[in-house]
Amino acid sequence: MKTGNETITREDSRYPARLVQRLGADAPPELTALGNLDLLALPKTALFCSARCPGSAILPTYDQAAKWRDAGRCVISGFHSPVEKECLQILLRGDAPVILCPARAMLERLPAQWAIAVAGGRLLILSPFTAKENRVTTELARRRNEFIAAMADEAYIAHATPGGQLEQLVRKLAAWGVPLRPYSRPMS
Repeated sequence: MKTGNETITREDSRYPARLVQRLGADAPPELTALGNLDLLALPKTALFCSARCPGSAILPTYDQAAKWRDAGRCVISGFHSPVEKECLQILLRGDAPVILCPARAMLERLPAQWAIAVAGGRLLILSPFTAKENRVTTELARRRNEFIAAMADEAYIAHATPGGQLEQLVRKLAAWGVPLRPYSRPMS
């Protein structure tokens, strides 16, 4: 059961200024939030991984998630791809702050582990989508990832499929000057 959704408009002092700085007129007019809004003020590492990921990238990414958990680093992600989902499980086993951004409107029901983390003040669920956008689509996932990237202080790219949507997002992150780790694919 979830309670306590808050709406944050651009005029609200809690609205992340970086969204407007990086997205301009495309910044969402409002956000729906459930959880600890203080997490928005923390330095954030965005986690991205394409759905198809080579085995050589999986274990180092899980190890990195454990390091973030142990260091108390705030990680923001959609936690949608298989690798991202497992990283969320790793992060939620500790006390590190997490910001989860679904590629849809706010969820109706939360998994028990998420509800516990929300109640403990270490999970913020944040959606830039309206109630009518209640099903995940490729376009909503693209917009969600751009939203996450716009709020990031740094980005960890576990794997970006060549020519895929995530590789396009990496170009945008680079243009914004967001440090990219461990991404090393040459930009063309």
